[in-house]
Amino acid sequence: MRVGNFTKAVAVAATVAWMAGCSTTDTTSDSGEMMDKGSQQQDSASSSGTGSDGQMHSGHMADKMGKDAIADLQTVFYFDFDKAVVRPVGFEDLSAHAKYLADNPNARVVLEGHADERGTREYNIALGERRAKAVSRFLTVQGAASEQIEVVSYGEERPAVTGSNEAAWSKNRRVELKYGR
Repeated sequence: MRVGNFTKAVAVAATVAWMAGCSTTDTTSDSGEMMDKGSQQQDSASSSGTGSDGQMHSGHMADKMGKDAIADLQTVFYFDFDKAVVRPVGFEDLSAHAKYLADNPNARVVLEGHADERGTREYNIALGERRAKAVSRFLTVQGAASEQIEVVSYGEERPAVTGSNEAAWSKNRRVELKYGR
């Protein structure tokens, strides 16, 4: 039953990401839902031709499909404690990564799943894998081919930050995208 709920959540998340990518600079979407300020700013920057970095861009960040199109995108996505659900804050960048992969069939990405030190080694390996697979599903729903994606889990073995507190743990619950392997 949890798989069904997770699948529904991923489908809803993909729909929200798609709606954000297709929206205008209005404060509401076509369905009447309020958009977050970050989406409005990105859409405004895209429609004006100037990105947040002050450089000229045509359309969305991933419209230019060279490696430079993904150079400024987020490549580390964080997760809540004991969860393997992609946070909405990462949808826009993950959608741009998916577009890059879809437009570049020879591109490959490794999704490295990680967990904090709490839990057994075996549990954390499985949790890291579930997190990486959640990102993989998001990318494939957005158009990337599953053959372009490799999932690896390191569990707690490669912490980004050392320490036994929430500040460290929150940085270790992540999936990292690594291109070109």
